[in-house]
Amino acid sequence: MARQRLGQHFLADAGWREEIAQAIRVSQQSISPIPRDEATDFCWVEIGAGHGEMTEHLASTGAPVYAIEFDPPLAAALQRFAKRFPNISVVSGDVLETDIAELTGGRRVRIYGNLPYYITSPILHHLFGNAELIDEIHVVIQHEVALRLVAEPGTRDYGYLSVLTQYYSRPELVLEIPRTAFRPPPEVSSALVTLRLPGERAKLPQISEAPFLEFVKLCFAQKRKTLVNNLKLHVKPELTREALANLNLRPDARAEQLSVSTLAALFEQLRLPKPSNRSDG
Repeated sequence: MARQRLGQHFLADAGWREEIAQAIRVSQQSISPIPRDEATDFCWVEIGAGHGEMTEHLASTGAPVYAIEFDPPLAAALQRFAKRFPNISVVSGDVLETDIAELTGGRRVRIYGNLPYYITSPILHHLFGNAELIDEIHVVIQHEVALRLVAEPGTRDYGYLSVLTQYYSRPELVLEIPRTAFRPPPEVSSALVTLRLPGERAKLPQISEAPFLEFVKLCFAQKRKTLVNNLKLHVKPELTREALANLNLRPDARAEQLSVSTLAALFEQLRLPKPSNRSDG
């Protein structure tokens, strides 16, 4: 039985499980299934393994599978399920408290998860903290959140979560999944999103990561306000206008209009020391 407080919605429809398995290349019916010899190079981490709805598909690749399940009764049932598959290890606990690097022994990692909608963002933050180890993230999430992950600058859904996701990965909305695929059905539709790492981060080696992301949060603090207004408590408005002009941007530009790379360029502009007007001669 699903526990509502844990946000549990199990992927009960076998047809949709197969659709997802094909999309993430863990089905033999995939257009390009993962080759068996490639499976020796990485491991799967499954978030919210539930009753093992997708665990067997992941294990069929031959790669090690670390199936994380927060609900103790489900984790106990998975232990019995895992006896049939020697490459499955069940981890009873919270993914947000799981050290991915320690769990996987430093192997390359691919993630699959049917995420509780209410903690999607914290889980993504946690996974991005292990970006150096992860090659791909495949997650079933609320469709509305999926649109935010893949949103482009200048669109309604583009915001801080879009920038964070696109900084670390190259997101793709792969499948839209109806409510009826789950038991119990959630109140909203879902989507499978694939995040391939690295993202824009690989093109911005000079950026100080944590300060940049804090800067992006400030830029989006009030989405409809201009950058000058959102940053004015931290940067003098005239300096922000000067930096925007140097990037050929309007003085009334908003964060929602700027790509990840442009936000990074603005961040660098505002951190550069201003040249002195005094002549040294």
